[in-house]
Amino acid sequence: MTSPTFGDDTPVYVISVAAELSGLHPQTLRQYDRLGLVSPGRASGRGRRYSMRDIQQLREVQRLSQEMGINLAGIKRILELEREVAELRDTVYHLHNELAAARSAVARRGSPNPPTGAELLPLRQARVTIVSNAPPPDNAPDQ
Repeated sequence: MTSPTFGDDTPVYVISVAAELSGLHPQTLRQYDRLGLVSPGRASGRGRRYSMRDIQQLREVQRLSQEMGINLAGIKRILELEREVAELRDTVYHLHNELAAARSAVARRGSPNPPTGAELLPLRQARVTIVSNAPPPDNAPDQ
């Protein structure tokens, strides 16, 4: 039998250990959970279980609060935006790879000895809409 592996996202630390590791009081961790700043996993008995990533986030919340003077509502918004940026980066990464694969397929179709059968990828049509709040330039045609 193999031993389980514990990564940064594995919720293993009870609140007292997480408080010790983060340098915060357990009541502060409970408050951060209620406010949605750090959301630990739950054990079968509904007890909080913190991961190493949760503990790092607790430290970051404390740093933003104490060193930067940001209130908890501001910190919550910062964390939401950081999560959104990470998700968007992930999406861009996957879209970049998909675009590279599509370009490669188009290049193979245009080669003098194109592959046959399953190697040809079907091309999907995509519609792109660009939205901008900026006013049109002075020389832009009226629509």
